[in-house]
Amino acid sequence: MAKKLTTTFIFVLASLFAFSQSVVEIIVNSPDHNTLEAAVIAAELDGTDALGGAGPFTVFAPTDAAFALLGQSTIDDLLADPTGDLQRILLYHVVGAEVLSTDLSDGQSATTLLGQNIEVDLSAGVMINNAMVTVADLQGTNGVVHVINAVLLPPASTVVDVVVNSPVHNTLETAVTLAELDDDLGGDGPFTLFAPTDDAFAMIDATYLADLLADPTGDLASILLHHAVSGEVLSGDLSDGMMATTLFNQEVAVSITTEGVFIDNAQVTVADIRTLNGVVHVIDAVLLPTLTSVKDLNETVMSVFPNPATNQLNLEFPEEMINQAVSIDLVNTNGKVMKNWQLNGQNTKIDVSQYPTGMYFLLLTSDAHFAKARVVLGK
Repeated sequence: MAKKLTTTFIFVLASLFAFSQSVVEIIVNSPDHNTLEAAVIAAELDGTDALGGAGPFTVFAPTDAAFALLGQSTIDDLLADPTGDLQRILLYHVVGAEVLSTDLSDGQSATTLLGQNIEVDLSAGVMINNAMVTVADLQGTNGVVHVINAVLLPPASTVVDVVVNSPVHNTLETAVTLAELDDDLGGDGPFTLFAPTDDAFAMIDATYLADLLADPTGDLASILLHHAVSGEVLSGDLSDGMMATTLFNQEVAVSITTEGVFIDNAQVTVADIRTLNGVVHVIDAVLLPTLTSVKDLNETVMSVFPNPATNQLNLEFPEEMINQAVSIDLVNTNGKVMKNWQLNGQNTKIDVSQYPTGMYFLLLTSDAHFAKARVVLGK
């Protein structure tokens, strides 16, 4: 009886002490979490921009004994590349909200900071995936810590696996498979994939989409490559006005506004789904590059103003197109050509007053050159 009272007293004392500490400080001051402490610091997750920040966070904290089950060689390999696989594993132990034991329910799923889910099983104690919660509800100033007796290992996945396993990326899955890019994007990488949802593909003209799917290794493959960037680019790496070169060797523009983060015309709706070979950002529109019809032409630069425009656009042709027969397409973000003009390569004005507010692309082509510009129309 005395032993039980002593254990209870120690647990209550630890819980009260935890209230004055951050989740990182709870780990640092624990005698049973030395390996986790070393891992969090090595993976650069202890700072105010991570687990030392405002939160709230829920941390499932494996003990030293839990890490020992992995084997010392595995631990050494992870610590040798702390911002790689080790960081991914640690992020899989953190939920971006405060989840107390009383908030858990049997069969519940929670999305971790890695972007992958963990599962709750209450049939025999409290289990998080394969790990049992041995101490619950150590509440800190920026969240709560639950001690667990095993290390949670995220499922092996690639950016392609994220697409395949997503309920809202069926069209993208079909497109990637038909274009024979699943093996390429499933390779070592790393890749950053901007993943349009099914709703995003549904906004494309149905006939145009059918034509793309009918020739999957042609323009479809080009469009898909325009959604991938070499290297892992997390949301924290993005800045307003930043340009990124895609695997199609054309650039996409990053815009950060009060409304959110945009890649060209597409808004990022879910960010930083990290995988073994990169990261996936979900977007709400399909990114359209300048396609292969102009691949053999020399790109040049034109001037378009005002931009945004409400009634008319002024076009100043590049020197290479002066006095040349020039075709101008106004293309909406669904890939539909809204208007075509045939001009003689003289600076001109075009009427755009009848088009809905939104983002468009101007594509100019002559016999030997092409130019493109992104324009915003409407008030």
